[in-house]
Amino acid sequence: RVQSRRGHCALPGRRMEASLAKELDEQIASVMDCKFLKEEEVIRLCERTKEILQGDQNVPNVAAPVTVVGDIHGQFYDLLELFRIGGDAPDTNYLFMGDYVDRGYYSVECVTLVVLLKLRYPHRVTILRGNHESRQITQVYGFYDECVRKYGSANVWKVFTDLFDYLPLAATIDKQLFCPHGGLSPSFDTVAQMQQLERFQEIPHEGPICDLMWSDPDDRVGWGISPRGAGYTFGQDVSEQFNHTNGFEFIVRAHQLVMEGYNWSHENAVVTLFSAPNYCYRCGNQAAIMEVDEHMHTKFIQYDPAPRRGGPNSKEVSVTRQAPDYFL
Repeated sequence: RVQSRRGHCALPGRRMEASLAKELDEQIASVMDCKFLKEEEVIRLCERTKEILQGDQNVPNVAAPVTVVGDIHGQFYDLLELFRIGGDAPDTNYLFMGDYVDRGYYSVECVTLVVLLKLRYPHRVTILRGNHESRQITQVYGFYDECVRKYGSANVWKVFTDLFDYLPLAATIDKQLFCPHGGLSPSFDTVAQMQQLERFQEIPHEGPICDLMWSDPDDRVGWGISPRGAGYTFGQDVSEQFNHTNGFEFIVRAHQLVMEGYNWSHENAVVTLFSAPNYCYRCGNQAAIMEVDEHMHTKFIQYDPAPRRGGPNSKEVSVTRQAPDYFL
């Protein structure tokens, strides 16, 4: 095993076929130009990516250095801005914490690009599941409608939502940071318990998988009822006990809009990271990514929206209805 300069091992015998690498490189370049793949290309992409994800643990451990990304929500030009600031894969290793789709105008392009990067660089890109990587939520908040509009049927939506069932539930970074999309659950105390869950399914309405996707830190101690209608709120006592039990320095999670792009809570036991600037094209927030270097030092990089392109009145976009806001 040869150690690469970015902290990952080159695995003998796992080298990607040159023809597949070339095909994926061409598709990545095309999608980065905001073009979406043909339906048959999406089907092939998702089938190949399932094979990789099937072997992942529920909570894989990711080696530092790595750059951690919060919610993206279909804001494609802001995703390109993120890569401009954070660096392109594979020169930068990435951990995406979910919510690639819904709300923004370019869910198809965003989710296609992160899945392409996962397939092309499986040891350098990690993609997790967020609460929006779900059949039920995407039928309400935009991804389903966008797929039908761009492809003429729901086939691509079905292929992607089938793939979402394979995404890991959370990750650790060098076993020192815990990275779920949402938060903690009263159903588990340890990562070892999470590894035993049956993840290959739609996100349930309740239980530990639901809680990992939906829960939020709160100023009140203990567990509370979530105003979202799914998951729980959890207090500083819960966060500190979880970190202590599992040997974590702190929890990095996404899932909530924070105006500065990142926000510490629970006396630095939890940090929320949000990577969709000017969320829903109207919230006026900054976005942020978190860089973790090989010594586990962390740095937050904030950024503003990319210059606005597209929109509800552009040729590429037609917004058919206003989706309800569950936490704006």
